[in-house]
Formats: sequence, structure tokens, C-alpha cells
Amino acid sequence: MKLDNLLLNADEKILSKLLGMPIFNILKLLDKRLINKERLITALLTLKTKQELLRSKYHRDLILELLTPEQAKILATVWDAPHDKDVYKRLKKVTIKQNSEAEKYLFNFFEIPVYRQTNITIEKSSFVEISPKYLLFKHQRNAANRVKKYLYHPPYRGLLHMPTGAGKTRTAMNIIADHLRNHEPTLVVWLAYSEELCEQAVNEFEKAWGYLGDRTLTVYRFWGSHDLAIEDINDGFVVAGLSKVYNALQKSIRFINQLGVRTSLVIIDEAHQAIAPTYKLVLDSLVIPYEKTALLGLTATPGRTWADIDIDAQLANFFAQQKVTLEIEGYDNPVDYLVEQQYLAKAIYRPLFYDSGLKLTQKDIKRINEELDIPPYILHRLEEDEQRNLRIILELEALTQRHKRIIVFAISVNHAQILTSVLRLRGWSAIALTGTTPKTEREAIINRFKDDSPEPQILCNYGVLTTGFDAPKTSTAVIARPTKSLVLYSQMVGRAIRGLKAGGNATAEIITVVDSQMPGFGSVSDAFNNWEDVWRKNHE
Repeated sequence: MKLDNLLLNADEKILSKLLGMPIFNILKLLDKRLINKERLITALLTLKTKQELLRSKYHRDLILELLTPEQAKILATVWDAPHDKDVYKRLKKVTIKQNSEAEKYLFNFFEIPVYRQTNITIEKSSFVEISPKYLLFKHQRNAANRVKKYLYHPPYRGLLHMPTGAGKTRTAMNIIADHLRNHEPTLVVWLAYSEELCEQAVNEFEKAWGYLGDRTLTVYRFWGSHDLAIEDINDGFVVAGLSKVYNALQKSIRFINQLGVRTSLVIIDEAHQAIAPTYKLVLDSLVIPYEKTALLGLTATPGRTWADIDIDAQLANFFAQQKVTLEIEGYDNPVDYLVEQQYLAKAIYRPLFYDSGLKLTQKDIKRINEELDIPPYILHRLEEDEQRNLRIILELEALTQRHKRIIVFAISVNHAQILTSVLRLRGWSAIALTGTTPKTEREAIINRFKDDSPEPQILCNYGVLTTGFDAPKTSTAVIARPTKSLVLYSQMVGRAIRGLKAGGNATAEIITVVDSQMPGFGSVSDAFNNWEDVWRKNHE
């Protein structure tokens, strides 16, 4: 029996449950003609594979209800299902593990091939050619050399200030690789405030060290559920969440001492947060007790605030007033040079205003102001706002008239899937790419997105921004998730502003969904020189 045929037995209520109410409701808002059985089944099988539907107990139980009693008895017999007078209850009691015999019987019953993930074969030459990605442009080499002068002379600290899209991470990875080659054994510790930024650092270092390294080296994760047995570690690259290190420090000074004594270089990403009390305590504990341990900050925004000079001066002093920025002769702002020389595309920023009607309490507003980013529970309320999603979808459809590669930064995995499913049902080439997408499937999706086909493609993304996603031909970004982090915002913008010399475009369009009562940004380049008055000029 084919699963497609069985789904034809489902009524609108069952199909809406299988598809998900947020998607179903948006389809009704867009066009009630989309709400027919065949289209809903198409949308369902677009959103999930048949294997995924049957591996999910929630979806499987709904599907099993569609069987006739005779069909249900046959499957129960094949499964040797637990006894129950109600044959459907018998089926639902069966525990099915992935790749088990029970799953095999189920797939065979519905005439579905067993899906086994296989590696995608890509010609070796495609990977060999990736090495130039870590050959720095001249302005990046100059910045790296100036940083190293600060790191290896008292007070052994400095801040690297480069605009979004200028290759800050690539430059930092070259500095780190050079340090590791010249200090063996040693630990380099990379600190970041979010799990996304931590995972990005791991992936970038793995790629960089593969080309720049001189020995086998271990990368250690220390954030979320990942732990670190510091007693057994003497050489490697440690990527740690600031909150994780802070909690470890609170529990035991011994841990931070053991980590610090093995470490010779500490990097803090989004360094404008470095003087926040908890972060400063972590940095001081890792650096100050050890005479020559170097500290490098990375940022596109070398200040903590937009207007408080005293606080921003504290940050400048923390890094000993030693800031390295791109200094291009004849240009007040290096962004202008990077655009003129076609390393960056000329970006056009446009807001998409939306009054969500989201009612924020004083407690909500207080949390938004106090926390580093928008609290998840507030983002969740936005992701299922049907009118907001409708505005985003209509904007995306308009963008396809002038762009071939569009990336959407969604609020969550669920949000990315909602947008993708509706766009597909509307006839567009759209796909969801999230941190849960298997690696080989992710590579295939990105390769399709990067090809030269003339058909507009829309990539609804969540979480892959910070796991090495790179598609230079992307010419527009729709930022559909509010954020307080200028670094996160800058990274999202950076995915669409690669210039012609970086394999990208001459111009780019950045659409930012501006939700009422939510903080946000309008342009990355405007902030580049905002804090120059608190950093004195250093003459070398």
C-alpha cells in the first residue's frame, strides 16, 4: 500500500494536524483555494519525507488511524503488536527504533525504501581548491601583522576591528594558526557568548587548521552540555561559552587555574562585551596571573554603547588602547574602500515595518533591556504571528523579481519550515536549512543554492549562519528575526554583501523586518567609526 494513497483518506482536520496549524493557517490567509486535499498532501510531503513522517510517533499515530480495520490487523500481525481489543491502540503501542526490524516492516508495508544517509561524492578537486580561502588579501595581512606586534609585546593584548564581510574571522584564524605553530604544546582558548558563535569558531578553525596546521590537533567544545577534562589537555584549541566558564569558575578556582596555566592565547569574540562584569572576571582569571598570556578581542563595533563615552573608554582601556583596524590610505572609512575595490557589495538597507500587536509587559521590556539578546519566549510569540509571516512571504515573492539568490534569517527551525512550506506551495523554489539538517544534506542544499541556474532560489535559514554557511552569490538577505546583537546582525548582513572580488555581487539588498517595540539596526557601516573618539591613535 502506498502512503500517498492512504493520505487521500485523511480529512482536512487530520491534514492540518500533520502539516502543522501555523502553516495551515497561513495558507488559508493567502488563498483558500490552496486548502484542498491534493495541495495539502503535496505541502506535507514537501515539508517532510515519508520516512520522517513515519519515524515521528505523533505523525505515525495520525497516519495509522487512516488504515481500514483489515489493513490495521495485517500490520499488527506483521509487527506482533501488544495485545489490545482495539487494533489501532495495538499499533500505537509498538516501539519503533530507527533502522530496526519493526521500522523495516513499516516501510515495506507502505512501499517506502529504507532511507540510509550516505556521503555525497564530490570530486576531490573541488575541495583542493578551497585552500585559497585562507590566503589573506593584502589589507588582511597588514592587519594580522599589526595584531601580532601587540600580542607578543607588553601588555600582550589588542583588539582587531574589522567591518562585516572584511574577513575578520579568517584573519583571526591565520593569527591563531601561526601562534599554534610557534608554541607547542599550548592551548588557545576562544570565548563567545552564544552556542551559535561557539560552533562557528569550531567549524572555521577545523577548516583553517586543515590548511595552515603543522600537526594533528584536537578541538575541544566547552559549552552547553559539553564538558572539559582539563587535566588531560595540554595542546589544542578550546572553544568555550563564557557562561560555561563563568559557572565553572564560580564552582572551583582550580579549574580556571588549570586552564589558564596551559593557555598562551585567549580570543574573545564580540569583544565589545568584554567589560561586562561576568565576562571581565573570566578574562582576568585566564590572563592576568600569567605574564605573557596574550588577549585578542574581535569586533565590528569597538564600543559597548552608542553614546556613553565613559563605558566605551573602559573598553578601550581594557585592551590597553591597542586597536588594529583596516587603515587604507586616502579613505576615512575602510568600508568605502572595500566597496570601491569590490571586496564588498554596495548594500542598500530597507526596513520592512510591521506592527505585530505584540503586547509587551514592563517585565518583558526589562528583560529585553537587561539580556544580551531577545528572550526566546518573546521570539516564539513572533514566529507564529500569521500576519507577520504573510508580510515576509509577500516581500520574498517581490524580491524574486530582481534577485536570484535570497537568504532568509528565520526566528527558529519551526519558523524556517513554515516559511519554506508556504513558499513551495506557492510555486517557488524554497528550502529550509537549519542546524538540524544532516551535514551531507546541508552540503547538497548549499551546492544547489550556489549553482548558476537562473531560477530564483530562496533559502530559509536558521542556525547555519554560524556553522560555516557560505554562498557568495546571495544578493539579498531578509532578516526576519529581531536581535540586539550587532555582531549577529552584522553576520547575517555579511552573507549577502560579498563583493565581486570575493565571488559575490556589485550590489546587495538588505531587508530588515522591524517589529514595533523591538530593538534593531539599520546599517552596519554606520557603526564602524562610532567609537573612534575613545580610542586614541597609536603610531607604530
